Amino acid sequence: MLELTPNDILLGKHAITKQDAIKGIALDLVNKGLVAEGYETGMLAREAQNSTFLGNGIAIPHGTTDTRDLVNKTGVQIHHFPEGVDWGDGNTVYLAIGIAAKSDEHLGILKQLTHVLSADDVEDALKKADSADDVLTVLNGGNQKTLLLDDSVITIEFPAADVISLIAVSAGKLKNAKAVNDAFIADVLAKPATYLGQGLWLSSSVLGVNQPALSFISVATPFELNSKPVKGLMTVAASGSAHVEIMNNLSALLFNGSVADVYAKSSGDVIKALTELRQAGISKTYKIKNAHGLHARPGAMLVSVAKKYESQIWVSNASTDAKQVNAKSLMKVIALGVKHGHELEFTADGIDAQQAIDAIGEAISNGLGEG
Repeated sequence: MLELTPNDILLGKHAITKQDAIKGIALDLVNKGLVAEGYETGMLAREAQNSTFLGNGIAIPHGTTDTRDLVNKTGVQIHHFPEGVDWGDGNTVYLAIGIAAKSDEHLGILKQLTHVLSADDVEDALKKADSADDVLTVLNGGNQKTLLLDDSVITIEFPAADVISLIAVSAGKLKNAKAVNDAFIADVLAKPATYLGQGLWLSSSVLGVNQPALSFISVATPFELNSKPVKGLMTVAASGSAHVEIMNNLSALLFNGSVADVYAKSSGDVIKALTELRQAGISKTYKIKNAHGLHARPGAMLVSVAKKYESQIWVSNASTDAKQVNAKSLMKVIALGVKHGHELEFTADGIDAQQAIDAIGEAISNGLGEG
């Protein structure tokens, strides 16, 4: 599998325009023996078709399918622009990853990048990076605090008759896991829990958080608080946006009346209910015909089609059992790691759901811009 190394990174680069930046990267790809002369033309043509800006100060300039025969060996050349380069549409790039790909070997890198594209502080960290190792640390997520949600912070059927006890136990679990300190515990105990519905309550704080985390506790025997049922409590140690996706999943469970799935008999099932939500709607499965899978260009084309419709649209990679993701998010779609022959299941819910499913199927059948 293609992996990024310090040798792939050149620091302190400067470019007036993104075209200048791409030309410099193309030249270094040639000098490394990865591509032949002329690949620059394909990279500029690709950029003219659709911006290769991904987000958080990162772009992935690469050639077109017409210039793939100029690739001698799959590889990358990374240029770091501490002053930034205007990539159009108000976007500034601090790290441009030039890709030369003969097949789908580069999909691993694209999948890796999706984990940092929606994280906090990535753009600022790239600006400040002063070594190749610093850049790799950012790309590998080393500067991110991942969400803690595992067996250590889940309690099943706790014998309690008041919400304060549930908060204390739940927050205590987070402290034992070193995710929070006493300031967090004092704050959540001082505030009333919020009723979400279907027996589920929420407590949260941003104080004293060492690591974003989420704990859950269910009760052995349901009771009531203010005439509302108490079946379980979720406690959120909020820092950044790490918890947002799970809270969105929880909102969907509440909307669908499916919070009962969270009151599971094992911590593994609780985690699955919170993280692997299956959306309902019109569904259909399509096989990807693109020889190199859903790399940036066909992925962007797929997302572009999905965005034309008002309905919510989700997609999962049925060939790898990957969970559903938002089909209107390029980051999420690329993270599915879709290769040639993989089957994608699309689910749409809304007033134009059937039209959306049909249009996606037609786009896939037509090769997503690659014929």
